[in-house]
Amino acid sequence: MARLTSILLLLSLLCFFPLCLCDKSYGGKLFPGFYAHSCPQAGEIVRSVVAKAVARETRMAASLMRLHFHDCFVQGCDGSLLLDSSGKIVSEKGSNPNSRSARGFDVVDQIKAELEKQCPGTVSCADALTLAARDSSVLTGGPSWVVSLGRRDSRSASLSGSNNNIPAPNNTFQTILSKFNRQGLDVTDLVALSGSHTIGFSRCTSFRQRLYNQSGNGRPDMTLEQSFAANLRQRCPRSGGDQILSVLDIISAAKFDNSYFKNLIENKGLLNSDQVLFSSNEKSRELVKKYAEDQGEFFEQFAESMIKMGNISPLTGSSGEIRKNCRKINS
Repeated sequence: MARLTSILLLLSLLCFFPLCLCDKSYGGKLFPGFYAHSCPQAGEIVRSVVAKAVARETRMAASLMRLHFHDCFVQGCDGSLLLDSSGKIVSEKGSNPNSRSARGFDVVDQIKAELEKQCPGTVSCADALTLAARDSSVLTGGPSWVVSLGRRDSRSASLSGSNNNIPAPNNTFQTILSKFNRQGLDVTDLVALSGSHTIGFSRCTSFRQRLYNQSGNGRPDMTLEQSFAANLRQRCPRSGGDQILSVLDIISAAKFDNSYFKNLIENKGLLNSDQVLFSSNEKSRELVKKYAEDQGEFFEQFAESMIKMGNISPLTGSSGEIRKNCRKINS
């Protein structure tokens, strides 16, 4: 009888043990069921807020995906980009890649407020932003993927990291690839993730150089298709109008599809950092062609590369914190 009791006790402990793991760091690694018991509705809460935001403004999907990208390339996917300047923290929002262009912070605030209402002190801002990026893809017709969770929020930001690590619109192909390589991403990830430019807009200041002074000799970028360039000049003057927007994908700016790659083949990529994928490297050129021909292939690789990017240097276990407010560290 005593032996039977011991066996039953052991079985009960084994049954309970996995449940304990679901709300803690699973060996310091991320996994999809991290909030299965502490906040099972987390995914639905994020999805609901993002859906309403995208319904109000389709552009918001691109903005949220860009926030995730700019967050992960600085200190890893730790929500550092979401911090405002305060005390010793100098916000990444003031960096060259983010100043006057990064947006969607109010939507992240709404997500966090709902999560705190339902599951106080449980879901990190870093995880919320990662889920929001996935949902932004799905809501605009793009692929879905399983998001591993368990990221914690940083207690610091890096303005210099934001200025140095995030590729700029006028960077050369090799500079962009080097910045991706630093994050453990390769040329396939670079081309696939650049495909997120199938939705959204860019500011005149980000592509003006191509229109008027590409190489410092007062001449435009000759790889830019002429009629496309002429149309852009009507919207983007030689000086002034920095904040004027143009679509990144002239075929279907509000739909996540593979038309971005078709544009590159026709030399109608808006940004220099887009067009160099086709004009400057043989391997990336072949990938552009492949994704232009096969949307399914692009979607599959995009999902895989987003998972890979979302796993860059996460804080787990007892590192970092779970912020109550994504804009400031807990006091």
